[in-house]
Amino acid sequence: MRFSSAGLVTDDEAPAGFFPEFVDSVLRGIGQVMLQNNSYAGLIFLIGIGYNSTLFALAALVGTTVSTATAMVLAVDRSLVRVGLFGFNGALVAIALLYFLQPGVLAWSCVIVASACSTIVMAALLRLFGTWKVPALTAPFVLTSLCVFLATARFGRLESTHLLPTAGLPKAVTVEGVVVASTVAEGLFNGVSQVFFQENIVTGVLFAVGLLISSRVACVAALLGSLTGLAVAWGMGAAEPAIRAGAFGFNSVLTAIALGGTLFVLNTASISYALLATIATAVVFAAISAALEPLGMPALTLPFVVVVWTFALASPLFPGLRASN
Repeated sequence: MRFSSAGLVTDDEAPAGFFPEFVDSVLRGIGQVMLQNNSYAGLIFLIGIGYNSTLFALAALVGTTVSTATAMVLAVDRSLVRVGLFGFNGALVAIALLYFLQPGVLAWSCVIVASACSTIVMAALLRLFGTWKVPALTAPFVLTSLCVFLATARFGRLESTHLLPTAGLPKAVTVEGVVVASTVAEGLFNGVSQVFFQENIVTGVLFAVGLLISSRVACVAALLGSLTGLAVAWGMGAAEPAIRAGAFGFNSVLTAIALGGTLFVLNTASISYALLATIATAVVFAAISAALEPLGMPALTLPFVVVVWTFALASPLFPGLRASN
């Protein structure tokens, strides 16, 4: 058992190493929310969440632990568990449920069950998309969370917060507020922090530090992704409060990380491809948000999933793009 630049490395399956290995897997699961197989990054992400909200930090830890443990109980390939692939959706599910639902015993029970179910959905999508070599990304989180949110309409003891969108037909909006330098500065780091549903500049900075420790390319991609989403929203006339809050940035952050050095070898073609996808993600976020508004449902990271799936499926026809593995 030793430490590497990405976290704990175990050379055998000795029972004595189970607990530290499990903790490392959980931290890697938190890191994988931003596609980082790095337990140090996961720990800093967790600290960043805790800086803004102890509740959400606990939720992330519980959700990742439950989803990772579920995979282990079901004897998922150890290598997949060790890199955190069965942890990150549980983290997001847990935070989302406590973000959009009133915290209580029932809500926490839903967190545990939904986090465990995200592992099943993850396994199903890995098997479904394995033929095309397309990653499942955060689709299990999106599907599981939306299922729970829709169920609140039939379960009277599940109380939603005011943060769930108000159901109704989409309405045209007008340009609201003036974008100034502080809007850009706050929106840049809030776009990164909103990946974990956190609106806090310090948290965003800590997330960027975690990315930097794991991968300089990922850190630069995340910041450029947030800035690109912000710029598109600004140019299209989105409301200033939404731009400042990072609402148009977090999906673009994930798209930029995924396509800007994770799924493809970094070159001129892949950088251009990632930039186009990042711009598209901000527009798709607005479209999906409007499409789900009649249901009173949030877009979550569905725009990121849709765009990356589309660009990943299209990539074999573009010779300039080379898969990273």
